[in-house]
Amino acid sequence: MTAPPSTLVICCGAVAREILGLVRERAWEHIEVTCLPANFHNTPENLPEGIRAKIRANRKSYTNILVLYSDCGSGGRIQAVLDEEGVQGIGGAHCYEVFSGSENFRRMMAEEPGSFFLTDFLARHFEKLVFRGLGLDRFPQLRKKYFGKYKKVVYLAQSEDPELRKLAESAAVSVGLAFEMRQTGYGDFERFLATH
Repeated sequence: MTAPPSTLVICCGAVAREILGLVRERAWEHIEVTCLPANFHNTPENLPEGIRAKIRANRKSYTNILVLYSDCGSGGRIQAVLDEEGVQGIGGAHCYEVFSGSENFRRMMAEEPGSFFLTDFLARHFEKLVFRGLGLDRFPQLRKKYFGKYKKVVYLAQSEDPELRKLAESAAVSVGLAFEMRQTGYGDFERFLATH
């Protein structure tokens, strides 16, 4: 009989599919994954207390709790919650940095600061969350306002899925930007979980 998972990983719904895939792929039976809704990013002020609630609701059931949120626009409030609760987080500014690795991300930003990043999740949901979400389907004249300062779409691919690549390329075309793809895999998410 398998022992129950001893480590709880709290992550964002926008990376849950990838984190669950990684845990299955690596057969990390000691890890269980839970997430907050991806749309919490629309109100980053809710993230710190949402994470705190998940920690407190699960503290007695696990030996170890890890948080796979970066700062995510919280202005340091997520890290403050982790410090107060005595829980370790992955760090970084956002998932783009974690997927690509801090050093690689800094290099990409130095090469072209006008990059709009996509992950597998965003490539999959770009039409709904970004294109229609920003009203570009109804008001195409807003494209220049939203994307006029960007030079290219950089797809940070976690998987080698030709369909997702097509979706990412279509996203770039829909906002009038050049396209670049960089295969990142799970990046620092994998390295972080492998050491815990």
